[in-house]
Amino acid sequence: MSDVFVSYARPDEPQAKRVAEALRALGHRVWRDDELPAHRPYSEVIEERLGSAKAVVVLWSAEAAKSQWVRAEADTARNAGTLAQAVLDGTVPPLPFNQIQCADLSGWDGAADTPGWSKLAASVTALAGEAQPTAARRTRNRAISICVLPFANMSGDPEQEYFSDGISEDVTTDLSKVSALEVIARNTAFTFKGKSVDVCDVARHLGVTHVLEGSVRKAGGRVRITAQLIDGASGGHIWADRFDRDLNDIFAIQDEISKAIVDALKINLLPSEEKALADRGTANSDAYNLYLMARQAWITGDFGARRREEKVIRICQRVVELDPDYAQAWALMGLAQANLCHGFESDECVEDGSAAADRALALDPKIAEAHLPKAWRLAEQGRHDEANAELAIAMELNPDSWEVNKEAARLFYRQRRPEDAARHLEKATQLMESDYHGLGMLFAYHHSRGDIEAARRTAQRAVDEIEKVLSANPDNGAALAFGAMSLASLGNVDRARDWIERSLLVDPDNLQMRYNLAWGLNKVFGDGEAAIEMLRPVMAHAGANIIRLAANDPNLDNLRDDPRFATMIQAAKERVGLESN
Repeated sequence: MSDVFVSYARPDEPQAKRVAEALRALGHRVWRDDELPAHRPYSEVIEERLGSAKAVVVLWSAEAAKSQWVRAEADTARNAGTLAQAVLDGTVPPLPFNQIQCADLSGWDGAADTPGWSKLAASVTALAGEAQPTAARRTRNRAISICVLPFANMSGDPEQEYFSDGISEDVTTDLSKVSALEVIARNTAFTFKGKSVDVCDVARHLGVTHVLEGSVRKAGGRVRITAQLIDGASGGHIWADRFDRDLNDIFAIQDEISKAIVDALKINLLPSEEKALADRGTANSDAYNLYLMARQAWITGDFGARRREEKVIRICQRVVELDPDYAQAWALMGLAQANLCHGFESDECVEDGSAAADRALALDPKIAEAHLPKAWRLAEQGRHDEANAELAIAMELNPDSWEVNKEAARLFYRQRRPEDAARHLEKATQLMESDYHGLGMLFAYHHSRGDIEAARRTAQRAVDEIEKVLSANPDNGAALAFGAMSLASLGNVDRARDWIERSLLVDPDNLQMRYNLAWGLNKVFGDGEAAIEMLRPVMAHAGANIIRLAANDPNLDNLRDDPRFATMIQAAKERVGLESN
């Protein structure tokens, strides 16, 4: 959906077009009513676009002041706090708009250095955010390019979101294997998730020739998938189909979608590409469904709670029973085992993930995520150079893996390399926008550096994602804790305290959550006493992972001269056998 809505009277269309083009040249996504689709009611589209816009630019003139449409749109924007206005011919805006600042574009010829334009452009940026690079600035590497929009979950069950997301990701991956086709990255496409978008707007913004959109309905043993390939310039359908099959046919459906798109675009596949399209890691649809479920639990589950790791391990064990050769499932199970082993009390470690990682690599030597349990094992043994070597291998194999970037950030943070950690966190949270934990860590980094503005921007991103997580799982203590710190940073202290109380009520045994509350109380709330009290049960029971984090966390540096804190850290190190600094 466009970020900027332009409101104007019909006689002012030439000036409105000039304003819209100038805003697009700055990188904003702009909509005006010359783009009304032929198949939808005028008022319905206007209301939808107006309500979703972050900035509404109202262009006043003698004609606009008489227009009921312009006045209604301006009033809607004023009430929503999205109004930015300019006058085209010296006309004073009508009441109450004459009480609001207004840029003067009288006689404006499109020059970027005039005071009136500079004022309007600054207001739009303040409301809509920094402009994104325009499509013209993105260099196309191939003649045909495509964006796969997230397929809509039509199952009527939010818990089935993992399945529709998985289908979208797999179709994106399939098309990426075609050398003649440029495919927009998954993380970029997923910025449009849950939004009502105009595909021509998406195509123009991303600079692609085509857009694929669709929906997934899964119920019992049946699945219905619809897909439409759309010309980005005209909005016309090039290909569309509906697949209503048994769930066992899911791979055949994906194959048919990919091949239908290739045929519609008149692309000739190389023999190696045909073979690559058929390679899905597993041919067992039940194993595939369960793997998607496990990965969703890993991404949005209650970080720091044993039940997350135990759930992922339990599901993955069932997956590899169904298909012993499913390398991705072995790698994910190994990562969850490593986290369970190193993240909690030391005597709870039964399996550190090494065996599962070895099995994954034996099946697929190119699977980057299988190197992560090995990196954690080496790091826990104090062999950081070797651990970092494993990370380097994983990064070389798949630099765009969310898991690789996320775990690299966590390991670097414990090595007191916050800048390296932040670099990987930035990428991880772009690759997986629902990674509230990564956003929480990134917020902590910015806060530790005193970059309050960056911390607040990250906090708002975190709150947006956390609210989605809590709508599906209100008892997610980790999300509540990170959300509380973010809310406090944004000035909503009362709600933040409510979330802290709620997190401790629903998830009292989550030591990682308590740790995150402690640094937040210390740095965000400025309450060192409360932080020390929150840390006492953590340092008394946590495993080496959290203790090593506490010993190196910049957000606790102001407590290090407090004898109580120093004693806690020393006792915790002795309990788990860590060397003192």
